[in-house]
Amino acid sequence: MRIRLRESLKTSEEDWYEGKLTRHNHFDALDHIDDALNRVPVKFTDKDHRRFMESCFGYFLTMHRKIKFFDGIIHRLLLRELYHNGPTDEMHFMLGNQSVRFSKVEFYLITGLRFGVVSDTTKYTAVENGIHERYFPGADEVSLGEIRGVVTSTKFGKAYDAVKLCLIYMLNWILMRVDERFKIPVWQFRLVEELDAFDAFSWGVRVPMGCPHVQAFYLLIQACA
Repeated sequence: MRIRLRESLKTSEEDWYEGKLTRHNHFDALDHIDDALNRVPVKFTDKDHRRFMESCFGYFLTMHRKIKFFDGIIHRLLLRELYHNGPTDEMHFMLGNQSVRFSKVEFYLITGLRFGVVSDTTKYTAVENGIHERYFPGADEVSLGEIRGVVTSTKFGKAYDAVKLCLIYMLNWILMRVDERFKIPVWQFRLVEELDAFDAFSWGVRVPMGCPHVQAFYLLIQACA
């Protein structure tokens, strides 16, 4: 079995090399979300915190904040990637004598982010008197850095304002890992105004499956099973 798998390696064992991957996750920023939800007026605190925890990103808030990033393990996993005849959005790896798959199914099991038909968001506009208008008045564009500034320092006045801004912050900074200069698309501001619609959106299509830490997490579970 192992001989057949070795013949399918994308990188032959003779060409394996030592390498290093750079850590780019921002899971420590989950503390910013905790702090933001605690800056909600007392009469809304429990309501806002409960709504965030019930959201599509809520369970990430229960994650261990100091995740150890083993770049060497991930590098060695990627060296063991296999050619395969399955769907193009799958990755297969050789672990010992086994072929291990990483696909949309495993991605969903780990992240809870669903796949499906993505709505046409090109015609979305900001909601009148929504969070875009109230927290960034007169701004045609809002950067992720500006979102971060509000999340980390603003006292929120209305129920669910903190929830909505924290969801945008988590999506772009923690899950998508985009640069602080990234301009938040208007459709995100529109979608988050309807929290149920935001939760139902196919975020698995937007968040890259290729996150090395997600792949490594699943593959290590498989290896230890």
